[in-house]
Amino acid sequence: MRDARSFVRPRRRTRAIKVGSVQVGGDAPITVQSMTTTKTHDVDGTLAQVYALAGAGADLVRITCNTVEAAQGLAEIVPRSPVPIIADIHFQYRLALAALESGVCGLRLNPGNIRRPSHIKEVARAAAERQVPIRVGVNAGSLDKDILGRHGDATPEALVESALLEIRYLEEVDFYDIKISVKHSHVPTMIESYRLLSDEVDYPLHLGVTEAGPPPGGLIKSVAGISTLLMEGIGDTIRFSLTADPVVEAESGRRLLEYLGLRERRSLDLIACPSCGRAEVDVIEVAQVAQEALEKENLPIQVAVMGCVVNGPGEARSADLGIAAGRGRGHLFIKGEVVAVVPESEMVEALVSEGRRLVEEGVEARLAAADLSAAKEAEADRLRLLDIQPEANSAAERRQRVEIIARGAKT
Repeated sequence: MRDARSFVRPRRRTRAIKVGSVQVGGDAPITVQSMTTTKTHDVDGTLAQVYALAGAGADLVRITCNTVEAAQGLAEIVPRSPVPIIADIHFQYRLALAALESGVCGLRLNPGNIRRPSHIKEVARAAAERQVPIRVGVNAGSLDKDILGRHGDATPEALVESALLEIRYLEEVDFYDIKISVKHSHVPTMIESYRLLSDEVDYPLHLGVTEAGPPPGGLIKSVAGISTLLMEGIGDTIRFSLTADPVVEAESGRRLLEYLGLRERRSLDLIACPSCGRAEVDVIEVAQVAQEALEKENLPIQVAVMGCVVNGPGEARSADLGIAAGRGRGHLFIKGEVVAVVPESEMVEALVSEGRRLVEEGVEARLAAADLSAAKEAEADRLRLLDIQPEANSAAERRQRVEIIARGAKT
């Protein structure tokens, strides 16, 4: 099978910036971000959440800096954090200066909230001295009134114009360590905004659907917007903005990149057929039990749960490991090759056990250790099922009859 990345358009080449030890843009891997929900002055509570986010896949974490106490908290949090910390600044430019003094690795400024260009430039100069990048974070709720008035609404053109205005202020003081976001809660507007912006600048872009809401809707909207752009080669760092535990944001962002082939797999990817009348087991239940058991093992493999031995191994041949259910037993397969036949009651246990060995020993070693009689047993099961369900599996005969009718030939 082709590498998943070969289906994604070549990534738009952007400038590379450094957020602490993490590169964003250029040829660096696309990064995952999230934001803490704790009060920043609660140093221990905030650090606990930062560690949880890092463990869930966040490469960068943003923390609000909305008070003097929050800035003081950052001074204690930053040196103890496992990942670079970005300070989220809204109205008070002095808090941006204080956050820089606390040692943060990045700033996020909201255009339209810090009103005076002189204040924006002062922050940029201070950031330049410390080699700290700034994200220009545009959203529909903080557009400059003049820009909003000209466009009449938070259109893609208005969002991009706001970003370009803010960037000009930074560039006027020779500040170029910039990344940009033009988020919107309406997915088509968000997508078009980033498309327009990517034609205007070569700065790295931070993707997200703002105010996406709680799962499952928030997840669906985020995936729709972010993955569309990533497949077009647009985007350097992402955040799922969910009304949920931020750990869900980090996990979801990381998994999306893995599923698109844009980051190395480090978590379980369980695929399963949607089931049908031919299934000999409750596929939904087996898949749920298997997912729970395999996730506890933290195995970075793709596992398939298929409800039919007729087509299961073939349909899921790209999976590292899988089980296809027959009558009373299951066919355990690796890369489409049946390696064992196990009782139905032991299918999940067999997946977990073989999954461990697969990660430790590799595909070739596990194929070499296959039960030599398993393939013959599996084929016998498959043929028996074909006999039981002839109508559902008579495609070849149907094709022949269709050809006879279509060509007008007599039987």
